[in-house]
Amino acid sequence: MVPGVTRADGVEVSGRVPTQRTGGRSDVPRPRVSRRRELGDTSARSLLMTVLGEFVLPRDRPVWTSTLVEVLGMFDIEEKSARQALARTAAEGWLTAERQGRRVRWALTSPGRRLLTEGAERIYSFGQQQRAWDRRWLVLIASVPEAKRELRHRLRTRLSWAGFGSPSPGVWVSPNTASEHEAHVILSELGLAEGAMSFIAHYGTIGREESIARQAWDLDALAMRYEEFIDEFTGLHPGAGDATLVAQTRLVHEWRRFPFLDPQLPPELLPARWSGTTAAQLFHRKHLEWRPEAQRRWEELVEG
Repeated sequence: MVPGVTRADGVEVSGRVPTQRTGGRSDVPRPRVSRRRELGDTSARSLLMTVLGEFVLPRDRPVWTSTLVEVLGMFDIEEKSARQALARTAAEGWLTAERQGRRVRWALTSPGRRLLTEGAERIYSFGQQQRAWDRRWLVLIASVPEAKRELRHRLRTRLSWAGFGSPSPGVWVSPNTASEHEAHVILSELGLAEGAMSFIAHYGTIGREESIARQAWDLDALAMRYEEFIDEFTGLHPGAGDATLVAQTRLVHEWRRFPFLDPQLPPELLPARWSGTTAAQLFHRKHLEWRPEAQRRWEELVEG
């Protein structure tokens, strides 16, 4: 995964329809996933991405602007903001526009479809399986001078995204030893691989192994996020039509944050009665329950 999104010159990002330059190559950037955006506050752009993944991705056909504007309007997104979100999403390479007279319809680009497919697989499978742990740890030693704060931030962001935690400055750990290759890529791209070291080892006799989890990851804050999710959706029983479509979209929108927050530690390292397990069961049950009606309502809107 590569954090951040870079726009290319020559892409219209105003209220008009973005277009690609013609010629030997395209100047439209490749879409990329931004961890900061995934974890940020709900916005027209972030809700649009959820709608694209949940309703547009499963169908290989374009969608009119009016349909997407209407759906975003169900979340109190004004038309101007919805149109701006469409233009920016297209400018970033996720969508392509096709004009028919005065109307415009939108289709996923090939890279956009690929990334949304990968994201959907991550979201819908998250929390369903727990891998067996062989009780081995991957330990990284990678320090960055205090003066290079931006580089320190980038290292922390990317290693955290890869599931690493830091029990003390310059030390990163993961119970998933298969993450060593990803860590090497991150360190190499940041120019830190030369001075870094990695070890794979078992925990020794000094201290308590389970204490590493609380020192390296903020499990209390994560548990609170899960509990908020549980409180929001446990007693929710939407009516037919728009209500179910809105509920399903919000369910997926809130759940899609957790793969970026939760390092998926083995049960041996988690507190008893871990709220993440309850939240995962709730998500998959509600998603299965609401999906038929939400998809039916989407079809009505598209055909209308």
